[in-house]
Amino acid sequence: MTIRRLSEQVINRIAAGEVIERPASVAKELVENSIDAGATRIDVTIRDGGKSLVAVVDDGCGMTGEELTLAIKRHATSKLVDDNLQLVATLGFRGEALPSIASVSRFTLTSRTADADTAWTLSIDGGELGEAIPAAHPKGTRIEMRDLFYATPARLKFLRTDRTETQRIAETLNRLAMAHPEIAFQLTAEDKIKLKYAAEQSDLLDARLVRLSAVMGREFAENALIIHAERSGTTLTGYAAVPTLNRANAALQFLFVNNRPVTDRLLIGAVRGAYADFLARNRHPLVALFLEIDPRLIDINVHPAKSEIRFRDPGLVRGLIVGALKHALAEAGHRASTTVSQAALGAARPGMRTATPFGYRPQTPSNDLQENVLAFQTPLDHDNQLEPAARIENTVLPSNGTDQGFPLGAARAQLHGTYVIAETEDGLVIVDQHAAHERLIYEQMKNALANSGIQRQGLLIPEVVELEETAVTQLIDRSTELAELGLVLEGFGEGAVVVREVPALLGTIDVQNLVKDLAAELVELGDSFALREKLSEVCGTMACHGSVRAGRLLNGTEMNALLREMEITPHSGQCNHGRPTYVELKLADIEKLFGRR
Repeated sequence: MTIRRLSEQVINRIAAGEVIERPASVAKELVENSIDAGATRIDVTIRDGGKSLVAVVDDGCGMTGEELTLAIKRHATSKLVDDNLQLVATLGFRGEALPSIASVSRFTLTSRTADADTAWTLSIDGGELGEAIPAAHPKGTRIEMRDLFYATPARLKFLRTDRTETQRIAETLNRLAMAHPEIAFQLTAEDKIKLKYAAEQSDLLDARLVRLSAVMGREFAENALIIHAERSGTTLTGYAAVPTLNRANAALQFLFVNNRPVTDRLLIGAVRGAYADFLARNRHPLVALFLEIDPRLIDINVHPAKSEIRFRDPGLVRGLIVGALKHALAEAGHRASTTVSQAALGAARPGMRTATPFGYRPQTPSNDLQENVLAFQTPLDHDNQLEPAARIENTVLPSNGTDQGFPLGAARAQLHGTYVIAETEDGLVIVDQHAAHERLIYEQMKNALANSGIQRQGLLIPEVVELEETAVTQLIDRSTELAELGLVLEGFGEGAVVVREVPALLGTIDVQNLVKDLAAELVELGDSFALREKLSEVCGTMACHGSVRAGRLLNGTEMNALLREMEITPHSGQCNHGRPTYVELKLADIEKLFGRR
């Protein structure tokens, strides 16, 4: 068999297999070229999910007739200064996109520069190059890609439905639009406008929030914390939602490096680590983070799609992200997301369906509600009186010396031995006493562990806990680390441990259930970790057992003490699992429920 050089067409089609995976890949490459060309408006039109047509029109710098012919040659680019891959400052730089797309479709390129008298157009049919001819077109560029993969029809079988491919293109444009709020974007599919974002003229940080609100939703903008941090010349900006606004997947996590959308494991892991104390394992935060770093400190030449990045100092980047997010979350104090109160109000409005950030939907009143109310109003037999579910406290609304009430108000009642009702200056607050106290104890444990260590109290009578042998082994192997967390135990024969000391701040606890839950936690987590690295799991389990239980009656002083401590404790707006610790209802919203507004 004789070795021979492949034809240029075959080479381009092989390259297209890496660069062009689906219509969204075409849209991404073409829109990135428009951004690099300095466009202020980019219009994308697609048909049949991008399979029949992807057209991109911009008002960028344009190209001359000679540049058109050169642009569709492999590895021809204007963006790689001095051929230095360490100083890539544009989205594109490989010079592979246009020839790859043209080799597997019917491709037309029309462009005009600002100082040219006429535009030029060039057609390529499955890699067969035509000649550039004069054309009518305003300043900028128009690229039409028709009949994708017609030259390689087997590739079409791997594409999804038109609806799915359209959604992929929309997601691609959304990511690019978030990074460039100064550019207007529009996506038209089947002659219907799917996306339309106006160019934002305000300060970059404010403009980004407006664009993020348009892409990620108004709820994100209302509950977003500003992120701004700098370390060793690397800057991190953006927005992150409070933990109580979360999702079941990471679809609303957007990460950018030098305005390039990326899906980097290091960055995703850093976000997960920053929120580890505040969310359950199956919940994900909403973030949009923009990392500005010296191009010489990263390598974006890892994959043709340019979505993966390697960092020269990954520890610095991870530390910057984790530190900035944790600082912002701490600054938020006891703040919870507005969606919590909106969900509560939605549940109170008959027939209204309101999605919540925790995966459940509020139930609407049943049709026989009126009959139930009438039955309830029927006088009870004196021999069968029910105890009231609410305990009323005649406390006075406190003042902090500035004629303004405390943020979480004054305790007025306890409902069902579980919920504290507090009155604020402009509404009311409902607090889940167990969830709130659980977060308070957890924060105390973290502070104690970081400072002087967790204080322990000895049990008057050591408690023996019987467990499976696997669980006993896990506990004994971790006994030294557990002692640092205030829990002192040791083996007690086969299938049992004896507990001699417990964390003092937990108070009176059920030692049996605490140890059993901890053992199950350790078995699930496995061996390859240190307990200090898993504070959210281990300390969270302890805090849950040491917190005020649902059903425990609290007096007015205790309820107000809980509220005051929540106000001064970071992250007290959500429990260790990301659920809200309180719901705030404004008086105006309550009045609307009763038709007073």
